[in-house]
Amino acid sequence: MKIHLTSVFVDDQAEALRFYTEVLGFLKKHDVPVGEQDRWLTVVSPEDPDGPELLLEPLGHPAARTYRDALVADGIPLAQFAVDDVRAEYERLRGLGVRFTQDPLEMGPVTTAVLDDTCGNLIQIASQQQ
Repeated sequence: MKIHLTSVFVDDQAEALRFYTEVLGFLKKHDVPVGEQDRWLTVVSPEDPDGPELLLEPLGHPAARTYRDALVADGIPLAQFAVDDVRAEYERLRGLGVRFTQDPLEMGPVTTAVLDDTCGNLIQIASQQQ
């Protein structure tokens, strides 16, 4: 068994696609209309284009909004992405205007930082110390 798909709820799929591709560097994998306004919209890592997909899911269900907003209010990231070097990625993303809610923090063998994805979620980036 392996992870094939996971999702983040987003306020605006077009803005989420822009942020996740142009800023974070993911690649669009699927973009299929679903209904009149929504899309089955996934992105993947350029390092593993056939690997796990991230669904940029429209925030339609009231419970999803409550859950997501509660996580943000408590400062809890919804997802974590692995990077080679958190400090380098932090500087790159800050240079692109990304807002961080947690600066790089060393926690034993792991360094993390938390960013605001502009779509309603907090996302943690993490790297292992070599």
